[in-house]
Amino acid sequence: MDILGKTVAITGGAGGIGIAMAKRFKAAGAAGVIIADLDAAGPAEIAAEIGVTGIACDVTSETAIKRLIAGAEAAHGDIDIFCSNAGVFHLGDENAPDDQWQLNWDVHVMAHIYAARDLAPKMAARGGGYLVNTSSAAGVLTHIDSATYSVTKHAAVAFAEWLSITYGDRGVKISVLCPQAVRTAMIAGREGETASIDGIMEPETLADAMIAYMAREEFYILPHKEVREYMRRRAFDPERWLGGMRRLRAKIAHKE
Repeated sequence: MDILGKTVAITGGAGGIGIAMAKRFKAAGAAGVIIADLDAAGPAEIAAEIGVTGIACDVTSETAIKRLIAGAEAAHGDIDIFCSNAGVFHLGDENAPDDQWQLNWDVHVMAHIYAARDLAPKMAARGGGYLVNTSSAAGVLTHIDSATYSVTKHAAVAFAEWLSITYGDRGVKISVLCPQAVRTAMIAGREGETASIDGIMEPETLADAMIAYMAREEFYILPHKEVREYMRRRAFDPERWLGGMRRLRAKIAHKE
């Protein structure tokens, strides 16, 4: 999709990836860019700095997402591109508290569903639109150190696949963003962990890659080129892949 003249809304817009997305969309000629984040001060400050619109939004609330969409439409007209980009991260295994499991589910899955419920039918009715849902390489592979993150990011990919199958022939483009480690607050203090084995990407580099993938309207946005090969190995020989991941986990545990 050509970004020129389009209206774009981004949740998680006051974080590193969201800010980089907003700047890149604006540089590509978007007619309007709306960033939303949980803390009202965050998007307002960033919006003033880079010259976009900032709105507070708790993505775990369907009412809040509907309010975000309605506000963006009132100010800028139809939303052409919606980036469901909010995210959370908790270390832990299956014994993570239920509230962490629920928060990860609400942010990584339900927020995408809430946006799609409102926007996908409207985009299909007018024959065009683009939903970009942020997952992670953990959503197509795994994250050794976080069960909550891995499980919900896999669910995010599954929902994006379903959207593509359901709406792809009706003019609605769907992509799922699956990066490895990106230099943001989410990985601060954890730069040496497993996700950074292939290096830590700058948010601006990710945003550039995302725009290139969107121009080709590809489903999987894989800014780290290694991920595609890892996906192939996992699909081709899952037993070998699982064994390799167990060895990696043991190696990391030994270092600790």
